[in-house]
Amino acid sequence: MQREVIERLLSINRGFYQSFAQTFRATRSRLQPGVLRVLESVQLDTDVLDLGCAHGVLASELQVRGFSGRYVGLDSSRPLLKLVSEQLQPPRYQFGLVELDQEHWPATAQSLLSQGSAAGPADAGDWPAFDWVFAFAVFHHLPTADLRRSTAHAINGLLSPEGRVAVSVWDFLASPRLRGRILPWKTVDLIEEEVDEGDYLVDWREGGRGTRYVHHFTDDELHGLAHESGYRVVQEYRSDGESSRLGRYQIWEVAR
Repeated sequence: MQREVIERLLSINRGFYQSFAQTFRATRSRLQPGVLRVLESVQLDTDVLDLGCAHGVLASELQVRGFSGRYVGLDSSRPLLKLVSEQLQPPRYQFGLVELDQEHWPATAQSLLSQGSAAGPADAGDWPAFDWVFAFAVFHHLPTADLRRSTAHAINGLLSPEGRVAVSVWDFLASPRLRGRILPWKTVDLIEEEVDEGDYLVDWREGGRGTRYVHHFTDDELHGLAHESGYRVVQEYRSDGESSRLGRYQIWEVAR
């Protein structure tokens, strides 16, 4: 895929989450059942990294459950981060604006969070080894297999020895209703030959009309992403939406 097409797909989603932040929050006031299932296995005193944290709904759920560990939430949408509850404050909770398509995003995130810490700037050793990294509805917004692999591999270096990664992707093709919301690429001045197999443009109809870029994962493809990035899949299941089938979930740990 050409770099300008990659940038175009990323810009489509940046524009969506900037324009529809308030509406998106209103439709995502509760966590999906599949996410709640993961949280049942999360000890309350662990270090957690939440990629694609949006407006902090997962952080709020952890707070309700009595979470006492360190929580770091990263997202690429400034408008969504502005909607994070004022009750979720450092040092127990920290939030940062980071683009996962940037090669050195972990170092960028560490630098930003250190600057905002009451303890002042931190060195490389101050970045925690996370016990859990959540990547819910993240990988399907990253164009190209290379970018998805590089992101997954970067997460690998942030885990504690026994750390795990919880991943979910959207299986919208399992729903006839959602299939009807797929838009032609000409809607955004692209053609099918310019994007990868499994790439789609899906419309949004809450609070106005919008578009999002989404990559559809097959079961084999999601397994391949894990294995090619240095993980083994220790659990997988489906949950959410119509017939509890619209979300593919996997739990990864570093392969040894």
